[in-house]
Amino acid sequence: MALQSKIIVAVYVRHKATCPKAKHGEFYHACECPKWLRYSFNGRQHRVSAETRSWGVAEEKANEKQQQLDAGTDTALQHSSEKPNLKRAIEIFIASKRNQELSDAVIGKYERELDRLEQFMSMRSRFFPADIRLEDLEEFRVDWKRVYESSLTRQKVQERLRSFLRYCYEAGWITRVPKLSAIKVDEPPTLPLTDIEYTKLLSQCATKFIPDKAKKVHALVRVMRHSGLAIRDAVTIERNEIIWDKKKAVHRIVTSRQKTGVHVSIPLPPDVSKELLEVLNGNERYVFWNRGAIGGNVSEKRGVNGQETTVVGMYQTALRDLFKAAGVYLEDQHMVSHRLRDTFAVSMLQNGVPMEEVSKMLGNSFKVCEKHYAKWEQSRQDRLDSLVVGTWKEQ
Repeated sequence: MALQSKIIVAVYVRHKATCPKAKHGEFYHACECPKWLRYSFNGRQHRVSAETRSWGVAEEKANEKQQQLDAGTDTALQHSSEKPNLKRAIEIFIASKRNQELSDAVIGKYERELDRLEQFMSMRSRFFPADIRLEDLEEFRVDWKRVYESSLTRQKVQERLRSFLRYCYEAGWITRVPKLSAIKVDEPPTLPLTDIEYTKLLSQCATKFIPDKAKKVHALVRVMRHSGLAIRDAVTIERNEIIWDKKKAVHRIVTSRQKTGVHVSIPLPPDVSKELLEVLNGNERYVFWNRGAIGGNVSEKRGVNGQETTVVGMYQTALRDLFKAAGVYLEDQHMVSHRLRDTFAVSMLQNGVPMEEVSKMLGNSFKVCEKHYAKWEQSRQDRLDSLVVGTWKEQ
């Protein structure tokens, strides 16, 4: 009973910025601003919307909340004794993802995005998973266009958010998974480079960059075109990931995709591997990642190797400039470097390599690969054509 007597529910006002009565403070009755309830429990202050603009109605709801707290039937009492709060739920969920042996990059995305969720919900006094409502999540998504430029990225972020909510449901922390509206992806279609465009791209390296930088960018373009690696994977290639395949007499890149953690092993044409080996720099570990900058300058801020996001961003900028110089830059393309990956994938498909095998080369699932490249699969079209032609003999 002593604990119950300490819990007192109070009504207060959250004045709008334009409210002329805001100067009278949070207990002013006669304005049309939203009314809220506030009480302390287990050393933490809780704020709950009264979902009304009427002070009288808010007081009635405060009395109801008081009765629930006194009787021990309030959800806050149940949460604190039986279920983890939102911050702890996120920690448990992240641990489950680590147990799935996801890459550090993917884990990092979950951590950053769910930390934003926890902070957002805390500001609204949503301290437990069961406190989260659909309208909270819709408000949480409002600034996603500012934070995540690409609609495809926003879709992936929502998939990770849903993954967390489904985990909460399966753990019994929430009774249902809020159904968020779908995010429409408006990414431009896959556009591989033509042979002429690719030749123009390579020819501009020497005119666009200083010799040392031109040599690295030229090699990077060729490696990405002939391996299908995404730019982050290509820029961070390590020396020990360039393997000499004695049996087949070729060099191959053997690595794992940072985005998906999927292992890939791609043989390189002899002239491409030769060029790749010629750009090895003074860094004892990496091929392209050279002392914190493309030019090889040591940075006190970044140290010897620098930040991965920094060096990837530098090469993305270099490729964007190169595409513009070659006259093949498309304004609606979010990442120009991806066109090199597209070129590799489409060239494989048009030469009859099955979609299943191309998906393995790219380190993607078959579903993702099919979504982007189905229309380019020559082997499938050949099979369909043979089936059609085969029916002619029976007619």
